[in-house]
This record gives sequence, C-alpha cells and structure tokens, in this order.
Amino acid sequence: MKIEARQVEAFLKKPDPKVRGVVIYGNDDGLVAERAVALARTICEDLKDPFRVVDIAGDVLKHDPARLADEFGALSMMGGRRVIRVRPAGEESVAALENLVEATAGDALIIVEGGNLTPRSSLRTLAETEPTLAAVPCYMDNEAALEGLVETAARANGMNVEPDALEWIVERLGGDRGQTRGEIDKLLLYKGTDDGKTVTLEDAMAVLGDTASIGIDDVIAATFDGELVALDRALDRVFAEGGNPIQLVRSLQRHADQLHLVSGHAAKGGNLEGAMFKARSLPRGGPVRQRFERHLRTWPLPRLSAALSAILDAEIRCKQTGLPDEAIARRLCLGLSQAARSAKARR
Repeated sequence: MKIEARQVEAFLKKPDPKVRGVVIYGNDDGLVAERAVALARTICEDLKDPFRVVDIAGDVLKHDPARLADEFGALSMMGGRRVIRVRPAGEESVAALENLVEATAGDALIIVEGGNLTPRSSLRTLAETEPTLAAVPCYMDNEAALEGLVETAARANGMNVEPDALEWIVERLGGDRGQTRGEIDKLLLYKGTDDGKTVTLEDAMAVLGDTASIGIDDVIAATFDGELVALDRALDRVFAEGGNPIQLVRSLQRHADQLHLVSGHAAKGGNLEGAMFKARSLPRGGPVRQRFERHLRTWPLPRLSAALSAILDAEIRCKQTGLPDEAIARRLCLGLSQAARSAKARR
C-alpha cells in the first residue's frame, strides 16, 4: 500500500488495522525516525517496554528471514499489542517481509526504518504493492513546511515569531527533520529564559548564527565570483562543520533570486537602489554590498535564468535520485563558478 504525502499524517495517527508492516523511507533520516516513533506510539506509548517493544537490526534478518513472521505471531507476556522496530534496514529485509505477508496469525506491528530507497528498490516496491504492508515516504522539508514547524513549535510554547525572524530562521535550517527540531528547541529554550513572548530577529541571530552559515556565505561569494580555489576551501569548511547540502543549494537559490529581482528591475529602467531595497536582506553598504553589485555585473538576466534552472535541478536531484547530496551540491557550485569565470574572461 502506497501512502501518499497528503495521507501520511492521518495514517500515522490511525494506521490501517489490516497493515502488518510499514516501511518508512526517504532522504530525511530525522523525519524517518520521527515518524517511526509516532507510529510505534500508536501501539505502545512506552517504547522502552521490553515486553511489548522489540528492536532488530536489518542485517539480522538476512540470516534469519523467518524472524519477522515469528515476532508477528508472538504474544506479549504482560498483554497488549507488540511493536517490532527494524532499523536500519535495506534490501536484506525483503525476504523477511515476504514471510511476514504469508504469516497465518499475529497482531504485532512491524516498523521498518529504511534509507533513501529508490523506486527500483525491492523493499519499497514490496511495501507499496502488498495490501498488508505500507510504504511511508519521508523527504526533506521545503520552505513552507519549515515555516510551519517553527510557528507550530512557537505557539506550543506560548510564543510567536516576527516575520523577519521567521524568514531568517528558515534560511538557516537544514533539510533534516531531527536537526531542524533540535535547532528550533534550542531557540525556544533560549527565549524561554526571558519574559518576552515574541521571537525577534536578534534572538534568532544570537542562537542560530553559526560558523556553518558564515561558511555558506563564503561559498556563495566564491561561486558567483568564479573563484575556484576559494570555492574549494569554502566547501571543504562547510561540509567539515556539518553543513547541509540542501541548505547550501537553497542559499544559492536565494542569492540568485535576489540578483534576478534587482537585475530585472534595472532592465526595465527602474531605480537600482529601489530594487535593492526590495531585496531586504541586502546590506546598504560595505563589502557585502560591493560583492552583490559585482555579481550583478557578472550575471545578467539570461545567465541568471540559466543559473536558477541549474539550482532547481540540483535540489530535485538531491531529493529524488539517491545520489550523494554533497556531490550534487559541489558539482552545482563548480558549474556556476566556471560560468562566472568564463563571463569575466569575455568582458
């Protein structure tokens, strides 16, 4: 049974009683874990209960494919329905799930935490096509989802978030749900130490401003300046410090969007200062302003349109192809930087 994205939340709250096993998969490990926990707690609230909750490593099933069917039929010594968690899991779990489908009796719920399974994955295909199994996708949050997470968490703590602060926070959150929740919790914990009920931009910058964000700014500068050596160093620094490739790709997109906005306004005979004011995250002076103006000269509208298309394609490939996100982000930065070098050489 294939669970569509719009059906996931309802399914997690009340799973179909005929479903014996659920494969939760995707490129967001944090969201996979979060949804697995939510689903497990519909059966047993205390996931440390040794009589009702069993953990199995996926590679164990490779040598014991009958294990899931046996666990499905076993009864809890203390009563109550049981949860069997398989993690991490991959193609080695297919035979065990096939045996689960053929089992004649039992009522445990099997929860399999897979990785970024492609459409060709036998494990994913089995879960999507068998009526007694279900496949739940988990892909990295988009901007709207991140905004919703921040606002929902703030409201739950009796707070609200200023629009400027919300935009700044979302720009710096990565695509992993676990890391995102950690950053949000850290911010709200910090805010809970004073009497204010509104999270301001100053609050967000005090808590979430980190070296990774600074490193991403360096990557953006080197990419659009066409400085290949500086780009290589900046990328190494970002990823060594745990930078998220999706966050990097989205930062490149925001910068290209701002350039496109200002360049388009200027092309129509508009006032450059007015267009730059619309791109409100831009500084009014200093070296960052100078860098932005330099990028405007290097990246006219047609070249920016091509850049935005390449950036969008890279984000899609990060989410859908199963290729390493870091390699995709590096290749994108290299391609854009080489385009900038070529443009500067022709001037």
